[in-house]
Amino acid sequence: MLETRNLDKSFGAVHVTRDVSLKLERGERRVILGPNGAGKTTLFNQLVGELTPDSGSVHLAGEDVTALSVARRARQGLSRSYQKNTLFDGLTVEENLGLAASIHTGHASRLWSDCLSKPEVREIVQEVAEQVNLMPYLHATVSEISYGVRRQLEVGVALATRPLVLLMDEPTSGVGPEMSKGFHDLLNNLPRDLTMLIIEHDMDLAFDVADTITVLNYGEVVFDGLPEEARGSSLLKEIYLGSWENA
Repeated sequence: MLETRNLDKSFGAVHVTRDVSLKLERGERRVILGPNGAGKTTLFNQLVGELTPDSGSVHLAGEDVTALSVARRARQGLSRSYQKNTLFDGLTVEENLGLAASIHTGHASRLWSDCLSKPEVREIVQEVAEQVNLMPYLHATVSEISYGVRRQLEVGVALATRPLVLLMDEPTSGVGPEMSKGFHDLLNNLPRDLTMLIIEHDMDLAFDVADTITVLNYGEVVFDGLPEEARGSSLLKEIYLGSWENA
């Protein structure tokens, strides 16, 4: 469903991704781990089209999308939630979801048009709000809701575009233990045919949701395999300075 072939990216003398090749099958849930500066977010930026690789290619559902814009990739089914908040603070939760859903339904020609008047948009909003536990907050503005609920909404906005592949950059960043547990449940309850690629530092979440785990170090894939294999990897224990002992 999503494949990278030999992605390389440098910024001056700094080689940020090195020959990164990944292949995600439909419905696979893969977690990317790695220390700070390993190249994880730079890899995501190349996948969605925010950065152009120096060499290599990105393929979505069998099509080479390396030359396509962010918007074109999104329309073809590649969606992303960000580590930092990218929501419209002055709009309600429902309106944020509606704007995202209108991209999928083709009603997004004018950003501030009344997309929620469209039955197909409202249907998506209702379904996504239930999936990510946002029903109690639909009519609250984003500026009124907690940080944790904003994180849920970030995932909901990405889902509302009806993606084939969902990329999530540290979905539990900045949330407390209780909200983190809620994200475990939220991700586990998403449709199994949705392909997901997740950057995560929370080891509990990583091992809970992942079908496969990829580890980057200095821009290079140093491990690619099953969670149980990752647990026993001496290389990964060395990279994480013992933090894997308690994973």
